[in-house]
Amino acid sequence: MLIVFKQEYLANLYNCQTSDKKHRFQPEVVRKYIKVINILKQARTIEDLFPFNSLNYEKLSGDKSDKESVRVTDKYRLEFQTEKFEEDTVVTVCNILELSNHYQ
Repeated sequence: MLIVFKQEYLANLYNCQTSDKKHRFQPEVVRKYIKVINILKQARTIEDLFPFNSLNYEKLSGDKSDKESVRVTDKYRLEFQTEKFEEDTVVTVCNILELSNHYQ
């Protein structure tokens, strides 16, 4: 998938360049976030994520019905949107929207 970060702090977090005090996360959360982004990069379609049970991929509902999510840790999930272009060659653009504490 082609990864597009919708917020600058998410790209900085992936590149280990966070100086933003508002978006600081524990080193374990950052390490797993990078791992999940790398899995998303390697996937060609959403279906490629299904074998990774630890990701707990889900299509969200309610006011977030246009979004999907995967689990980063037990507390944090990554919200994103996907779009498919060109029906013959499937290229999925994954827009990373938010890294949030799922239980807050």
